[in-house]
Amino acid sequence: MSLIKSMTGYGRALETINAREFTVEVRSVNNRYLDCSVRIPRIVSFAEDAVKQAVKQTISRGKVDVYISLRSEGAEEVQVSLNKAVLEGYLTAMRQMTDEYGVTDDISVSTVSRLPEVFTIDKPELDEEQILADLMQVVNAALKNYDAMRITEGQALDRDLRSRGQTILQLVEQVEQGNAQTVIDYRARLESKLKEVLANTAIDESRILTEAAIFADKVAVDEETVRLRSHLEQMNAMLTTGGAIGRKLDFLLQEMNREANTIGSKCTDVRLARIVVDIKAELEKIREQTQNIE
Repeated sequence: MSLIKSMTGYGRALETINAREFTVEVRSVNNRYLDCSVRIPRIVSFAEDAVKQAVKQTISRGKVDVYISLRSEGAEEVQVSLNKAVLEGYLTAMRQMTDEYGVTDDISVSTVSRLPEVFTIDKPELDEEQILADLMQVVNAALKNYDAMRITEGQALDRDLRSRGQTILQLVEQVEQGNAQTVIDYRARLESKLKEVLANTAIDESRILTEAAIFADKVAVDEETVRLRSHLEQMNAMLTTGGAIGRKLDFLLQEMNREANTIGSKCTDVRLARIVVDIKAELEKIREQTQNIE
């Protein structure tokens, strides 16, 4: 099983614990670094730091959004009661206004309810420690589901990268074979040209060998193909080891592109140049996929 993870993912968990229903959603997209934001009800805002720490333990890279909602089911609710002493004081003063100043008596429930301190609000004390423990249970469940999705996507990425790496190896073999043939063809053309120019004069075999050697050295891509093969082996090793390898792979891709560009600059044969273009196209596809790896 692949050990790499995608940077994009989604996970959700909903649980009712101690008469409170917690819903946690975790979603992420690609990002160079870890950027976590948590949307949490104000009543449990004290848990925000703990949620972020849990995210950091699971995720090392990506733009992560965590959405938390809380609904009480049978738990102690806020108690609202009438402050009779204050209300009676208001009513007495209002009636006095009517009696002494002739102000129209339009006292109503809606009018009185808007007055300060008419109601007493009794909020039960929250057991923050218990609520935090309950919430984190749901957060961890959401992160587990989220991670499962990232692992599944990581397996698909692993298969794709290995397949493209194998394609590049096959193309490199074609370049190596074609490069050797290019030198042979050059020597044949050189010998033919010399025979044409020198007519009946004896051809200096050592001169042909020297010119062919100079040409072979000029177009030789052995060093570049060896390094490219080595880089592909490194990529496969990283995929097997797993972990947060996205940045390392990105750097490795830069090295691969550098070798491909050098090979391209040395290829004088049009057919080989086209093969190098195919290699670069595969490397670009790998680079695009690498952007999705944590």
